[in-house]
Amino acid sequence: MMQSIVFIGGGNMTTSLISGLRHAGWSGDAITVVDHNADKRERLSEQYGVQTVAQAESSHLRAADAVVLAVKPQVMAETARALAPVFEDARPLILSIAAGIPLSALRRWLGADFAYVRCMPNTPSLLGVGATGLYADEVATTEQRQLADDIMATAGINAWVDDESLIDAVIATSGSGPAYFFAFMEAMIAGARDLGLDETAARELVLQTALGAARMATESGDDPATLQAKVTSKGGTTAAALNHFEAGDLDKLVAGAMHAASDRASELARDLSDG
Repeated sequence: MMQSIVFIGGGNMTTSLISGLRHAGWSGDAITVVDHNADKRERLSEQYGVQTVAQAESSHLRAADAVVLAVKPQVMAETARALAPVFEDARPLILSIAAGIPLSALRRWLGADFAYVRCMPNTPSLLGVGATGLYADEVATTEQRQLADDIMATAGINAWVDDESLIDAVIATSGSGPAYFFAFMEAMIAGARDLGLDETAARELVLQTALGAARMATESGDDPATLQAKVTSKGGTTAAALNHFEAGDLDKLVAGAMHAASDRASELARDLSDG
C-alpha cells in the first residue's frame, strides 16, 4: 500500500519533492499539501494531481505516514504549536526541512511523542540534483528512516549523520556550498574579462567548465586530487595557477569560510529555538 505524505507549506522545496515523488511513481492521492495560499494550492493540484487544503485537519494528519514541515524557519514555532492539537492520537513520522530548527525545539512546540528526522536539502534539489543531510532521532524506526530516505532521495542524493550537531557541518558543506561555487564562477568570469574575453564568452566558458568538472568528479570514479593531477603538467599553465592558489593558502581560506558558516548555523539555531 502506498504510504501517505502531508506537506505543511507549498513552497519551492515542497514542489521539487512532489515532482520527484510523482516521477518516482507515487500517487497524487497519497500526497496532501496544506497551504494558505490559494494560487499555490491550485498550481500544485493542477500540475501534479495532489490533494491540497487550506488548513490542516485531523483526518489528514491521522492518515499520514509522514508529515513534512516545509515552512520558513521564522514561522515554524507558530506553525508547530498550531498543529499540535490537530494531531490528536496520530503519530506520523515528522520530517523538518527548515534550516536552523533543532529537534529539541520541535519537541517543545509540537510534542515529544513523534519520530523526527531533520533534513537539510540545498537549492539544487529544485532541479533534482540536490544533496541532503539527514539525522533521525532514536524514536525513528528502520522503516521510518527508509521512508524519509525515499522522500528526500527524489531531490538528489542523501547523506545520513549520526549526531544532530553535524547538521551544522552539512549546512556549511552542501547547504551553503552552492554559493561558494557561484562565487568562484563569478570570480573566474571577472578574471576572463580582465584577460580580454567578452562577457558572453567568459560566462559560457566558465559555466560549461564548471559543469564538465562536476561531471568528471561524479562520473569518472577518480577523486578530485587525482583529477587535478591528470590535468596538471609540471611547469605548465595549470600548475602556475594552482601554485598561485597555494601561495594564497586556498585550503585555509575555504576551511575558514566553512567554519564561519557552521558557527553561524549554530547561532541561528539558538536564536530560532528560543521562540
